[in-house]
Amino acid sequence: MLVALRTPYVDSRAADLSLTLGGPELPALAVRDLDLPGRPRLRLRLLGASHQVVAGALTETVACLPGRRPHLPDTLHDATAGYRFTATVLRPAGDGLRTRVAALRAELAGDPYALVGVFPGDEDAVTALAVAPDPPDGAVAWRTWHAYPQTNELVLTETVVEEL
Repeated sequence: MLVALRTPYVDSRAADLSLTLGGPELPALAVRDLDLPGRPRLRLRLLGASHQVVAGALTETVACLPGRRPHLPDTLHDATAGYRFTATVLRPAGDGLRTRVAALRAELAGDPYALVGVFPGDEDAVTALAVAPDPPDGAVAWRTWHAYPQTNELVLTETVVEEL
């Protein structure tokens, strides 16, 4: 689902992002609830140029949070909780960001398991979330993209939760 947002950027660059697990649902610009067979309801939430995913009792937030020092780990693996997170920051050369974002918008616009927010003023200013509908072994998995055209950055995250 593609959503035209009516708010300016909240985050300014990849280095401003933090990962937080737990905590309340924050005010959202757009929300998409998904019911996957045999799994808890997933709630995809766009927060400014950031995201929040609520999956059962788990809340994952990648955002610029007031009063919190930015820290987005490359990887986080909690074997006890069955939680795996990875983040990658890309800085594509030339028109690479524009090309990647255009392909992402086209790929996810009609995806019933995705939520894509496009910010006003720049079609490359995008935050997107997509759930993998059939991950192996009953896991729940999602990917996100945060595009910052003003700094030529694309932040990719991938999360797998083995059981909820």
